[in-house]
Amino acid sequence: MVGDSLEPVCARAVDWDAPWLRAVAGHGRAVAAACDARRALGEAAARLGVRNAIGRPIRFAAPGAAGASAYEEHIHRTGDVPTRDNLHDFFNALVWLAFPRAKAALNALQAAAIARDGVGPRRGALRDAATLIDENAVLLVTLRDDLVAALAAHDWRRLFVVQRRAWQSDVRAIVFGHALMEKLTAPYRGITAHALHVRSSPDTPLAAIDAAVAAALDDGLSPGRLLPLPVLGIPGWADNEDAAYYDDTSVFRPARGARAAQAQLPGSRA
Repeated sequence: MVGDSLEPVCARAVDWDAPWLRAVAGHGRAVAAACDARRALGEAAARLGVRNAIGRPIRFAAPGAAGASAYEEHIHRTGDVPTRDNLHDFFNALVWLAFPRAKAALNALQAAAIARDGVGPRRGALRDAATLIDENAVLLVTLRDDLVAALAAHDWRRLFVVQRRAWQSDVRAIVFGHALMEKLTAPYRGITAHALHVRSSPDTPLAAIDAAVAAALDDGLSPGRLLPLPVLGIPGWADNEDAAYYDDTSVFRPARGARAAQAQLPGSRA
């Protein structure tokens, strides 16, 4: 970290054409080109009217802005998002621009849990799930429940080989987690996301997907609603046309026993 500046971000090579950055690429290109990231992020947030759950305008503040307050509580109370000069926080800010409602909803859940339970060594199921979504989620937008069932069963051959063409028309994968975006700047086969099913048509506009996810996030959130997804198994996201690519069981692991996890969030129709 160099002072309060985000300027080093403009010197970092980011492949904005990568499929995992499609949701944030427009904002990312504009901010990186400005080479004054904090100012550009703030201007974009103001222009878009990005606000937290209690209506505070979102501003991207200096790294120490929260002081002794808990990070999520501070954002919820003030609207100020402490932002360091690294790709991790840069992508976090871009997700605020692209998914303002979902980010505000996650922040509100986290802040409410902190107010209720305090900050301790264990976050609890709700905060664990919110953190996993915030950091590492892929939104799996599809009406094909059979594909979600294949994912839940770790039936990788059916999901990625037998139903390969479905990924061109019937399912849309959108990277939401900012830590996942950061990891994918140097992609490797073992990167695994937490998939969140949004039961909607793949051509649903991004703003409607954002609203649907935000509306579905509630106090019943738990890690069991998320499904492991090796992201470079997604057709077109890596050199994975050969079916043998999916034979690597260190990445494409078989399910352990019966999977009862439910990927769809109730009310997630857009």
